[in-house]
Amino acid sequence: MQQYMLTIYQPDGDPPPPEVLDPIMRELDALNQELRDSGAWVFAGGLHPPGTATVLHHKDGDTLVTDGPFIEGKEHIGGFTVIQAPDLDAALEWGRRVAKVIGLPIEVRPMYWGHC
Repeated sequence: MQQYMLTIYQPDGDPPPPEVLDPIMRELDALNQELRDSGAWVFAGGLHPPGTATVLHHKDGDTLVTDGPFIEGKEHIGGFTVIQAPDLDAALEWGRRVAKVIGLPIEVRPMYWGHC
């Protein structure tokens, strides 16, 4: 089976208040359990804010180290889930369900395990 990454794009700024976020997280926990029960779930993780990132850029024999995100934007990657699915249509269906639960854009992309 092919693996896909479901990437969560979230707006910059503070998270929603608990009365908004808590029901979303309960629904997401239930969906993640359904992913596990179906055998599609591989792993998932949330990310710290973009300001905690360090970017390494190697050029001309030197590596430049920069604090913060690579680009400035109004949204950032907040987390991801890696799933396995028989095809893109099945992966997109899981992505649709995640987007419906959390109300944020989800990018679905096949994983590439060859030489990068």
